[in-house]
Amino acid sequence: MTTQPITLIDDPLVAARQSTIDLLQSHRHGFSLPQPFYNDERLHAIDMQEIFGQEWLFVGMTCEIPAKGNFISLDIGDNPVIVLRGAEGKVAAFHNVCRHRGSRLCMKEKGKVAKLVCPYHQWTYELDGRLLFAGSDMGDDFDLGEYGLKPVNVRTAGGFIFISLADVPPAFEEFPATLDRYMAPYDMENAKVAVESTLIEETNWKLVIENNRECYHCSGAHPELLNSLMEFDDTEDPRATPAYKALVAKKGADWDAQQVPWKMTRVGLQNRMTRTPLLDGAVSMTADGRQACRKLMGHLQSADMGSLRILHLPNSWNHFMGDHAVVFRVIPLGPQKTMVTTKWLVHKDAIEGIDYDPQAMRMVWDATNDQDRKLAEENQRGINSKAYQPGPYSPTFERGIIDFLDWYKERLLSHLGAQSPQLYAVES
Repeated sequence: MTTQPITLIDDPLVAARQSTIDLLQSHRHGFSLPQPFYNDERLHAIDMQEIFGQEWLFVGMTCEIPAKGNFISLDIGDNPVIVLRGAEGKVAAFHNVCRHRGSRLCMKEKGKVAKLVCPYHQWTYELDGRLLFAGSDMGDDFDLGEYGLKPVNVRTAGGFIFISLADVPPAFEEFPATLDRYMAPYDMENAKVAVESTLIEETNWKLVIENNRECYHCSGAHPELLNSLMEFDDTEDPRATPAYKALVAKKGADWDAQQVPWKMTRVGLQNRMTRTPLLDGAVSMTADGRQACRKLMGHLQSADMGSLRILHLPNSWNHFMGDHAVVFRVIPLGPQKTMVTTKWLVHKDAIEGIDYDPQAMRMVWDATNDQDRKLAEENQRGINSKAYQPGPYSPTFERGIIDFLDWYKERLLSHLGAQSPQLYAVES
């Protein structure tokens, strides 16, 4: 009798992966992406495998897990993850999956535990992932040492926590070192979350990022934000006015005197950071431009610190001011559904109701986030139409989107085992 070889079911993503390569390599530089990149289930699955499953992702701040046993948890697609503070202050990350039968260990988004105990059958793990207890019914030859939690790559820098689900994560050295330097004055271990919000946006995650990477829409959509924020943050921006350049020179001299980093720094197309002035006379992103928190952050001696803007692709942008900070995290939930979490941070000793009013602090970005949600959702509805075709970005107002898509295309092609078109040369 001849044994027939087992035929595996074809991976439905194989053809989609090749189609994705073809679409990216023929994509017209400076134009929006073809429709499937914004609404197709298969392309969403590829994004989750090759971008959110490979790249370094921002997940939270170290001040959210200040003591041993504090944890935060989140889902990256189908992968639940727990990030915690272990012994000796070390931050660790693990797949939030019990090694017995796969149940999630932690169902809460945050909390504090002495040990990690599976609610299903009470398998118990140390905070370093070692299995400590599996009951008395696993047999005499059961080896606890073979069933520790599976670790997740984790890095901390400047108070930020990043994870990568990849077996071998991308190189990640220059940006953390730069972030440590820029964030040193804020002493983020001594900060706390004052208030946070979560929006579920009915739109693709890339449209959320694209919307953030340009202020072309700001004058028509964000009156609250433009009470304090300028539409550009770089003296090399073609739109930068002489008045803005003079203000940068003035404030830069002040920040140099305080030994506070401020000049534009880029790490490839994935990361950028710069401290830029707010409107002259404004010191914080509030309705009137005044301080939102009386107690300044970290070691800062002045509230007039402008906004330190930090970008980390694929899922975070941030604003750090003298009195408080606003950090943003983007997590895809589906091809047309995205979770955007915003956290407002203050000095850990600031007292609610005395040093700050949470409602006043969050008002500007609550309004801005909701305005952006509506814009991105309408963008999604139009893209879903049979009339949609990729349109051109403004090389002046939308340079940030072009950079984002250049980064996205290069990384996706690299993870798919293909090469990027030379200099993105396809123009027609």
